[in-house]
Amino acid sequence: MGKLRSATVGRRFTILYAAGFLGSGTVLLALTFLMSGSRLTSVAPEQPPSGPPDLAGAEQQIRDLRRQLADVHAQQNHQLLVGSLIALVVMVGVSLLLGRVLAGRVLRPLRLITAATRRISAESLHQRLAVAGPVDEVKELADTVDGLLERLEASFVAQRRFVGNAAHELRTPLATMRASLDVAVAKPEPAAQTTALADRLRIELDRVDHLLDGFLVLARAQHSTLADRTSVSLGELAQEALTARAAAITAKTLSVDDEVLPNAWTRGSPALLSRMVENMVDNAVVHNQEGGWIRIAAEHDDTETRLVVENGGRVLDQSQVDGLTRPFERLGADRTGSEGSSGLGLSIVAAIVEAHGGRLALLARPEGGLCVAAVLPSAAGCEG
Repeated sequence: MGKLRSATVGRRFTILYAAGFLGSGTVLLALTFLMSGSRLTSVAPEQPPSGPPDLAGAEQQIRDLRRQLADVHAQQNHQLLVGSLIALVVMVGVSLLLGRVLAGRVLRPLRLITAATRRISAESLHQRLAVAGPVDEVKELADTVDGLLERLEASFVAQRRFVGNAAHELRTPLATMRASLDVAVAKPEPAAQTTALADRLRIELDRVDHLLDGFLVLARAQHSTLADRTSVSLGELAQEALTARAAAITAKTLSVDDEVLPNAWTRGSPALLSRMVENMVDNAVVHNQEGGWIRIAAEHDDTETRLVVENGGRVLDQSQVDGLTRPFERLGADRTGSEGSSGLGLSIVAAIVEAHGGRLALLARPEGGLCVAAVLPSAAGCEG
């Protein structure tokens, strides 16, 4: 019974159908055998001969005929029993096959609903199952799923609208604050305190702008469609990111070992993939120690393109590293560069990788530092 409960629904239906057919066949066989045996096994008892010799001989012949008839009936019963057992064995296989077919037909609508539900993602919440047919349990289930998808779509649309509107609304007062600072500093002979305060406020405003930009990129990667898909070289993006951060790399005296391949191609949004690579390189530069090192490698095959960014540093805890893909997650204030980080860098990388059908791996190196590997479908393996 425990194995039956742990089996799949299709297997359970098959076993139940087969058991039902087999049980009914067994009962029918038993009734047939009992009814036929009750009529065929009755034999008249022998009586001693009484009367003339001719009559005694005739009675002996009758007894012999009755005995022969009983033997024939016994043989027929035996043949009936053997044949019935063979038929029962055959029916076991037939009932299993028939049970499997019936179970498949019964569960076919559920399989279609499951397959259609799996194809629906955050990018295609507008799709519906729209199961046609009589109003039964299957259609009721499909209509319930459609209602859930409708509520999810409304929630996602509201979330996207809120993120976009909030970002734009916040940037307006930020721009006003920048203009006010510029006006205050542009006055003739501004006070030294005013200039110092303006510089500090500009730094904070830049950080807020960076945070808002991260919110927008994260929202787009998580909830929008990639309409601008095209072939992109991860190797070229990595070279561009290193060039743009040459000053920061020099300031920390970091050594860079780049084994990037310009022909490491994938297919996706150039803007999002560029941001992904930039965040991976930024993470290696910002959260590194003075005189440290960075290693960047890109490789590809017929199905996957892989970009790996490693950096040195102190030994990290893998259990804490696994949580770095969550927004605002840091390894602690003592991590180098944490005070200037928004906490969105690797969460944006994870969202972009997922949006492109890839996977992200974060590994704490045993010697110290972090290894970030983004694996994406290669351009040859992507759909146009």
